[in-house]
Amino acid sequence: MADDFTKIEQQVDKYRNEVIDLEKLMTSIPALGPENGGDGEMKKAIALKAYLKKAGFPDPQEFNAPDDRVTDKVRPNLVYLIEGQDKSKTVWVMAHTDIVPPGDLAKWEGDPYTMRIVGDRLYGRGVEDNQHGLVAGVFAAKAFLDTKTKPKFNIGLLFVADEEVGSNFGIGYVLEKHNDIFKKTDLILVPDSGDPSGTPIEIAEKSICWLKVETTGRQCHASRPDQGINAFAAASKLAAKVHALYNIFDYKDTLFEPATSTFEPTKKEANVPNVNTIPGDDVFYIDCRVLPKYKLDEVEAMIRKWADEIEGSENVKIRISPLQRAEAAPPTAPDAPVVEA
Repeated sequence: MADDFTKIEQQVDKYRNEVIDLEKLMTSIPALGPENGGDGEMKKAIALKAYLKKAGFPDPQEFNAPDDRVTDKVRPNLVYLIEGQDKSKTVWVMAHTDIVPPGDLAKWEGDPYTMRIVGDRLYGRGVEDNQHGLVAGVFAAKAFLDTKTKPKFNIGLLFVADEEVGSNFGIGYVLEKHNDIFKKTDLILVPDSGDPSGTPIEIAEKSICWLKVETTGRQCHASRPDQGINAFAAASKLAAKVHALYNIFDYKDTLFEPATSTFEPTKKEANVPNVNTIPGDDVFYIDCRVLPKYKLDEVEAMIRKWADEIEGSENVKIRISPLQRAEAAPPTAPDAPVVEA
């Protein structure tokens, strides 16, 4: 097995140009969910399938999740399997094909969808999150194919949609509808974090909660604020309180980076188009990443308490609804086989 490892390692070292080419191809195809103004991941998945077919991979299993919001009416989830000597266990590498929007294009030094090489770094939307994981999995598996080395266990590559906005059409759908592809003995790697050295291994995640905050007041002309209720001003009072959550839920766990829970007001929707109107409606969003020590219910209850107080003092209505909500899964043991491997 030591000889096989050396052979695979040496083969992977030959792939530098191919790694760059696949990253460049994947970066050139925007794969945004409809929540982010995109049309899903199908074009990217089609390009990936064509690339892998040419590279000698077997045909994938496709577990497409129905979604009427996108042109193709489905969100693609691809599974590639390479048989091992022992077929009772599969070593999975899971990566996601969707990306987040590039944000303010003026902040980029080039087109976010045209990959640039600067020294030994690649720049472009998605090259790290999560194409580094996708590409790493592809070429680790390709090394076995190219050297005609049969792995000890099956190798599974799972490329899923929709990770950035909830996973309901990605791994969530696969687990719900096609859970039989996994076995309890399988080892699963999700290369979706790390640093340039490639040495950190993440064995736990924080809980996540995205909240939409809708405030309703009464619109009026800005010269007569006495005739209206400023929804923006009221919502701002709640937004300003969000950072107080850092002091309330202040436990630190160095297993995580950062070691604390995080609570940030993020997106703000436009309210009125002109300066001289007091808005009757306001919408903003909060991103919470919470250490497993705390339950999301505790965080949401505190935000709701503040919202109730502001409703009373400002005579507004505040509706808070979750866009994405997931309690942290139990951590993987540091001495688990998948970690020690």
